[in-house]
Amino acid sequence: MAKPVKPPHAKKPTSPKPGGTTSGRVTPKQTARYTPPIPRSEKVSPKWVPIVMFASLGLGMLVILANYVSLLPGDGPSNMYLLLGLVLITTGFITATKFH
Repeated sequence: MAKPVKPPHAKKPTSPKPGGTTSGRVTPKQTARYTPPIPRSEKVSPKWVPIVMFASLGLGMLVILANYVSLLPGDGPSNMYLLLGLVLITTGFITATKFH
C-alpha cells in the first residue's frame, strides 16, 4: 500500500533583501558608514574671499591690540575700538564660511 503524497506548500511572498535584485536593478548593500555624495562640479571661491577673510581677521586683532596699548586716539582704551575690532573679527569668521 502506497502512502499519500502531500502537495508542496506555497511560498509566501517576501520583501527583497538588501543587495538583492529588484526588477533587474542591483541595489547596493546598506552600511553604517557615511559616504559623501560625489560632487557634480568642484566649487572654487572667488579670489576676494580669502583676502577679505584674512584682512578683516588681522585688522580686527590689530585694532584690539592697539586699543589696549593706547596707540589709538582718545583717553586710554575705548569700548568703541573694542567693538570695532570684534565686528571686524566677526566679519572675518562669516567670510570664512564662504571659503571653499
